[in-house]
Amino acid sequence: MQLAKFLWLPNRSYSTFRLKDWCFRRFSDMGSHPKLAERALKTESPVMVKIQELIRGAKDVISLAQGVVYWQPPEQALDKVKEIVWDPVTSRYGVDDGLPELREALIEKLRRENKLMKSSVMVTAGANQAFVNLVLALCDSGDSVVMFAPYYFNAYMSFQMTGVTNIRVCPGDPETLQPDIDWLERTLSGKDNKPVPKLVTVVNPGNPSGIYIPEPLLQRISDLCESAGSWLVVDNTYEYFMYDGLKHSCIEGNHIINVFSFSKAYGMMGWRVGYIAYPSEVVGLAEQLLKIQDNIPICASIIGQRLALYSLQLGPEWIHERVQNLVKNREILKEALSPLGEGAVKGGEGAIYLWARLPSDHSDDFKVVQWLVRRHGVVVIPGSASGGPGYIRISFGGLRDSDCEIAARRLKRGLEELVSDGMVS
Repeated sequence: MQLAKFLWLPNRSYSTFRLKDWCFRRFSDMGSHPKLAERALKTESPVMVKIQELIRGAKDVISLAQGVVYWQPPEQALDKVKEIVWDPVTSRYGVDDGLPELREALIEKLRRENKLMKSSVMVTAGANQAFVNLVLALCDSGDSVVMFAPYYFNAYMSFQMTGVTNIRVCPGDPETLQPDIDWLERTLSGKDNKPVPKLVTVVNPGNPSGIYIPEPLLQRISDLCESAGSWLVVDNTYEYFMYDGLKHSCIEGNHIINVFSFSKAYGMMGWRVGYIAYPSEVVGLAEQLLKIQDNIPICASIIGQRLALYSLQLGPEWIHERVQNLVKNREILKEALSPLGEGAVKGGEGAIYLWARLPSDHSDDFKVVQWLVRRHGVVVIPGSASGGPGYIRISFGGLRDSDCEIAARRLKRGLEELVSDGMVS
């Protein structure tokens, strides 16, 4: 075990979460109570819970950590939701795969905006739940799957907690962070005498990398998956978060499943609404997804689905206005990261993230994150949580201009001190 990966508290070898897992194992072995599931014990602890633990009780800390946006859902949509609070239908169970009117609107949106003409829709309690549904429907424990580093930490955990532990991580190009297609081709060919992966997944644009996989490269990944008989799951949560003239695109096929979310685009993080666009022609897929849906949320929140429908009716222009305002935040934080040196900062092409390499003599990213919070009052995400030790993820979506400038000053001051003097107590 790489203990450095889990360093979190001063003068301790494990985080409190790892310590708890160790204690659970010890007490289970002693027979003091029934044993806990190994798949849960072996699942990484959520990095955002660790961050919340770190900043609990801290004063005047500004967060550049969690992937959120600063805006609320559309005012017009919120006003409509007020009108249905007392409607008895709002408090009842809905159709498992989503309100019919919302699914109809989403199918129209997929065709118009994403050029997905042969997809059916299931509405879920956010994109995270959508991904868990897919892992349960498509993978068995022991199956091999592929992720690209740096990967989305919750997707990695979804595999772990469902018993899919043969996770093969594809290294990204160190300069572009784009997936290594040669590696993927070798892996999917089975020539390495290992099982051919059942599923390949990407987030596009990326979390935590902030890079965009252009359509020709995405199509190449798809072609390799199709030839190998592997599923390709594409998380399009940040479809509207594109900058500098780049345009998002989706691809379709009977081996491709696309995931989407209302959380970021419409500022609906707490309302928990996402959706799966799956190939209509694949026999049996809808039925399997419905089994899983009915046993996890039954249905996404009715009031959340209504808000999603009302927001969708405003069109993408409402989102574009707000997303383009984030360009200023991105540039402010790029400048704040400048003490790390030329070439250390990647991403920002899409999504709401920058990905930055720490100095080689301060590569313990968990320690650096802890130090930035305690000494400089600013919090970021450690790269180790995403398979990128020695890096940090910085979110530029959650703050308005003035607060972002304050956070940037703190971050730059901290990084200047880190580079020149180290982690001064």
